Amino acid sequence: MDKTGLDRHLQYTAWATSRLLKAANTIAPDQLLHDFKTSDRSIVGTLAHVFAADRIWFDRVIGRQRAAFIEDRDRDLKVLCDEWPKLHLAWREWLASYSRDLNSDAISYANLKGDPFTSTATEIILHVVNHATHHRGQVSGFLRMLGHTPPPLDLIAFYRSE
Repeated sequence: MDKTGLDRHLQYTAWATSRLLKAANTIAPDQLLHDFKTSDRSIVGTLAHVFAADRIWFDRVIGRQRAAFIEDRDRDLKVLCDEWPKLHLAWREWLASYSRDLNSDAISYANLKGDPFTSTATEIILHVVNHATHHRGQVSGFLRMLGHTPPPLDLIAFYRSE
């Protein structure tokens, strides 16, 4: 995959996340915290999980080791709305400046346990986008369960929006 294709995927994930954050901002705080008995519990918890994952993977590609996956402040919708767009932009800027082979040069990193891994930039970016898509789908389902209509987040809706 080339930079243009990967950048389009990063644009998509930013677009879809922005739409979902706008939808989340329209519902009552108690609904944002409703416990759906899933691993991340609530709408805000699930969004915070995705944000934290986007951030930890970004830290990995720039060679920074994060001490913790998620911070308490990440579970604040205002923080997510303020900081996530900046993180999406940082991802795109990093990709634009990446000078190695996206598909074969290894990026070395460690998970939070310190276990070492290597992946290509392409693998990491596609994982980040796919992971976010999975959890945005969960949040869309949560919104429906609470009686709200989530925004269209499909990749084809992104293409059509351009």
